[in-house]
Amino acid sequence: MSHHYIKFNNVHYTYPNGYEALKGVSFCITHGEKVALVGSNGAGKSTLLLHTNGLLLPTLGDVNVGDIPIVKKTLPLIRRAVGLVFQNPDDQLFMPTVEEDVAFGLVNMQLPPDEIERRVVESLKEVGALSLRKRAPYQLSGGQKRSVAIATVLSMEPDILIMDEPSSNLDPQARRLLMNQIESFTHTCLIATHDLEMVRELCKRTIIMNDGLIVADGETHALFADKELLEENGLE
Repeated sequence: MSHHYIKFNNVHYTYPNGYEALKGVSFCITHGEKVALVGSNGAGKSTLLLHTNGLLLPTLGDVNVGDIPIVKKTLPLIRRAVGLVFQNPDDQLFMPTVEEDVAFGLVNMQLPPDEIERRVVESLKEVGALSLRKRAPYQLSGGQKRSVAIATVLSMEPDILIMDEPSSNLDPQARRLLMNQIESFTHTCLIATHDLEMVRELCKRTIIMNDGLIVADGETHALFADKELLEENGLE
């Protein structure tokens, strides 16, 4: 059994206020694919991402990671397999120091101290933030916070990496470092973004959403060559 693929089957989601954010979404991302999820604001991208590790559960339909359905009783296993980087890094950083934030999930997994230390060091090195390990998150720049938030996910050694607008508000140097990090991640990756240049460089496949529906799913270069498709879905 592989945890490295994720499948949505006719997923609908309606918020408590009655707003239907997903209207029958189906797709499968297989082992090692880097896939972009694009669309205008309100298309349903963030809602979809929150379904990938069970922060939201479908109103109708189902989501599977490998052979495991995402339901309440499987959430601990799913959240080890699927690492989600939120759009706002402040949503993931809440401990007194960077190293404590990166270690938080590992401590909850009850890993031995030497393994926690190894993973903290390696994940911070991977994002170029090892020198920040003793710093308080509130002292960091936006780009530094995003790097540390990514490290908190990488330290869990996920099979699938999910990222929501990872390049927003980054300067060119931080953006390039982020892109190198994504490129070096060898497992399955789903990235929701408005940064179409990053998509063009990193993702061979793109899914386009509009109004809670998938309106296109295919090779990035082919979809991006269709100017009418992009304009119809608020992309440029």
